[in-house]
Amino acid sequence: MRDVLLILSGYLLGSMPWGYWLPRILTGVNIRKIGSGNTGAANVWRTQGFKLGLSVALLDVAKGLAAALLGVWLGNELIGLLAGIAALIGHWRPLFIGFGRGGKIVATTGGVTLALAPFATLAVAGVWIATFLVTRYTSVASLLSAAALPLFAILFGASWLVVAFAAGAAVAIFALHRANIARLLNRTENRFELGRRTT
Repeated sequence: MRDVLLILSGYLLGSMPWGYWLPRILTGVNIRKIGSGNTGAANVWRTQGFKLGLSVALLDVAKGLAAALLGVWLGNELIGLLAGIAALIGHWRPLFIGFGRGGKIVATTGGVTLALAPFATLAVAGVWIATFLVTRYTSVASLLSAAALPLFAILFGASWLVVAFAAGAAVAIFALHRANIARLLNRTENRFELGRRTT
């Protein structure tokens, strides 16, 4: 029963749609009706500015981190992973917005792996930042980071459970970025202009 509650708690943590809540509270904007309609940090950044986007990203990382850490602390690594997976599902289909479309699980995946493979996660964060600065595409940065995550998990000696999670999360991130991949191939993907807000 305890393990089930930990996994459910992971889902509830993941379901906290900070990308919807913060713009609604601070600017009165319904993020689901502007930009891409996504509640992830990238859409918030693009439409509401860097500070609000960064706040959402950090909170999305924090909820994945909290879910996995709680599972590990009160259970074990497997429960931590299952709670982390539940958080990803919650982020993708949040309870608190009626199971509507949430985010693409990039930041929340980072939070889960930060709890279970911190050095691999920090290395991947470096990949994300470098790729974004070079390309100005958050989608490219997210896809390359997702692909690198299981490789860094292996490199830094993570357990096979964590490596399997990282690989599965990478597949899910690619699947959730299908539209972005199509736009990249068609050269119609939006490139970020740093310091500039679009609506």
